[in-house]
This record gives sequence, structure tokens and C-alpha cells, in this order.
Amino acid sequence: MDERYDAVAETVRIEGTRILATLIRTVGNVQLAEDAVQEAALAALGAWPVTGVPPEPRAWLTVTARRKAIDIIRREQARGSKEREGADLIELSKRDVDPEDVVQDDLLRLIFTCCHPSLSPPTRVALALRTLCGLSPAQIAGVLLTTEVATTKRLVRARQKIAAARIPYRVPAEAELPERLPAVCAVIHSLYTAGHAPAEGEAAYDVDLCAEAIRLAELLHSLLPDQPTPIAILALLLLTEARRPARVDNAGEVVTLDLQDRSWWDQDLIGRGVALLNDSLERSARQADAYQLQAAIAAEHARVPSYTATDWREIVRLYDLLVEVSPSPAAELARVVAIAETGDVDTALKLLDEIPPSSRRYAVRGELLARRSRYAEAADELQQALDTAPPNHPERPHRERRRNHFRDLADYHPNHSPNT
Repeated sequence: MDERYDAVAETVRIEGTRILATLIRTVGNVQLAEDAVQEAALAALGAWPVTGVPPEPRAWLTVTARRKAIDIIRREQARGSKEREGADLIELSKRDVDPEDVVQDDLLRLIFTCCHPSLSPPTRVALALRTLCGLSPAQIAGVLLTTEVATTKRLVRARQKIAAARIPYRVPAEAELPERLPAVCAVIHSLYTAGHAPAEGEAAYDVDLCAEAIRLAELLHSLLPDQPTPIAILALLLLTEARRPARVDNAGEVVTLDLQDRSWWDQDLIGRGVALLNDSLERSARQADAYQLQAAIAAEHARVPSYTATDWREIVRLYDLLVEVSPSPAAELARVVAIAETGDVDTALKLLDEIPPSSRRYAVRGELLARRSRYAEAADELQQALDTAPPNHPERPHRERRRNHFRDLADYHPNHSPNT
């Protein structure tokens, strides 16, 4: 029984979003596609223990989901006149991807579709991450640095607007692609962020999510090879991915940048990422956008042999530009960390007060307070970070150790005053 569920769960986890994207492209209705994929998964639970897992489980689930979609339409016919819709669906279910379509990949096609200009930029990103990338509201909230409740409300409003405005789920024409490109890039970047720093789950890194984001970035680059932003997105992802082998220890726990063994960094990915970054900058006449600046920061880290050799003032300069070009809590928080690394901890602490509260902000504040020997306050901040993060947040063990360490230091120096 457990093996049966494991086989279905693993297939749906890895292939589910692509199956859903293919079905949405086929039927043109998200809710119908989601219901059909769910019924196909239930069918697999009943069939695979008897027949065994098929050689091509994704194909099996896709075909079954299409049939389930047709069945759903037929069931609805009993409640009204749906014959035309049923006939259209049967015809659609026979179609393959049109080789003349501008966007060939189903998932990328649907990301472009979710990034409709009538939706606000954050809503486009949230909707695409939820519908097409399979992220939970908690994961999306972690990526966008907002709350799960706010994310859920945003998703509900987006679906209501799509239904009320009859926004079609279709492949955008070639002339529409540039208008939707910023949101598509944001989705791909957010997808990688969700895999690189998961908001929930025990794993410190989701290999499948990151691999899918890189695949989509490669696909977007091949679709628009002369556009500097897709080139920069791919550069950023590769430069970040290059550090993955050193980001976790043998126990699977996060290793902070200052403690990483840089001999484990992938120099081939770094070389390609730097080359792509330079190409992107040349194509934009050296007028950097947000992704180019983030890639430049990643390249700055990659070029030095050790953490102590990092040029933090250059990184602060790049973050200053990033916050100016594309202000966000995530960029501002990273800038605060860089400022602290230059030695100006007091300024960093003051700037933290201007950033909205989040689990990550509490953790950063705790570390900075500890640098000023304010250990009891530092422990309290780390406790806040633990209280506001999901119970199974991958960084929880690290934060618990730091909280306990600061408590021990506070007990050891009970009369210490930061002003003495």
C-alpha cells in the first residue's frame, strides 16, 4: 500500500505541474484541468498496484486526465446544454502542440498566459506559481515575503477576476510576448527561489523545483535569444546553482555562505553564468536591470576565493542600485546584511526597522544584535524567527542552535551592558 502511494505521489510531484499545464492548454479551463488531474491520480492509485507502474507514468496520467476531463464535461451535460462544449473538448483532446506556436513548452506557455496584463504584477506571479508550478500558498508567501492569508486572498481574487473578465487561457501572440516578459521572468526567478530556499519542508533545497526553473530559463532564452533580461535570468540561476553542492552538510542542514567550502562550487556553471551576464549587459548598453544586478552580486561572490576576500563595499553598491531599480523587502534585507559585513552594524540595525517584519528579518536582527553583545535580545529575535516560520522550516535547526547559543552567552554575561 505504501509503495503504491509513494509511486503515485512521486510521479505527481515531479510531473504534476507539466501534466496540469498540458491539460489547461487542451481544455482552456483551470478548475476543470485541476479536477481531472486529481481524478487521474486517484485512478492511478487503483490501477498501478494491479498493473504495475507504467513505463511512461507521465503519459499515462496525461491521457487519463484528458479522459477524466471529458467525463466531467459529460456529467455536467445532465445539468444543462453542454453538448457543444463536450464536442469541443473531445476535439481538443486529440490535438498536439502546434509546431507553429511561438511558445512550444506547455508550462512556459501557461506561465505566459497567467501573466495577463490585466492582473497586477504580484498577482500574476502568485497565480502562476500556484496554478502552474504547484507551490502552496505558504511557499508563495515565503517567496514574496508576505503572509499565507494575504496570498490565499490574492489567489481567490485573481481567479474571480479571470472568470468575471473572461480572460482566455491561450497562447499569447508573438507581439504580446514583450509586454508579459517581466512577469514571466519574475515567475521563473520566484520558482527557483522557492526551490533554493524552501519556506517549508525538511529539505534545505528542492532539486526538482530548481531544475525546472533552470529548464524554463533555458527555454525562455532560446525563445527570445536577443532579449537581455532572459539572458540575465539564466545567468543569475546558473551562478546561484553553482554554489548548491556546498550549501548543505552531510546531515542535510544549511551551511551559511561564510562557512561553505568553495572548492565544491561548480566552476563551469560560474564561467557560463559570468559569460551570460556580460552578454546581457552588452545587449542593454550596460544599463542594468534587477536581474543583471542580482547576477552581478552573485558573480562578485563567485570570483573571490574566500568569504574574507569578499568586496562588501562593491556588493553594497550593487544592492544600492538594486533597491533603486527594483525595491523589495528581500533586496533591502540583503542590502542590510551587506552593510553589516562592511562593519557598519549600527546603521544596519537602524535600516532593519524600516523593513516589514518577517521570519528572515527577525533572524538577521538577532545575528546583528549578537555582534553588539546584546545576547538576550538576540535570542529573543531568533525565537521570533522560529515562531513566525513554518514548523518544518529547513533553517529551523540552525536558528535553534543560534538562539540557544545566544541564551548561553546571555547567562554567562548577565550584567553586560552594550554601552559599557
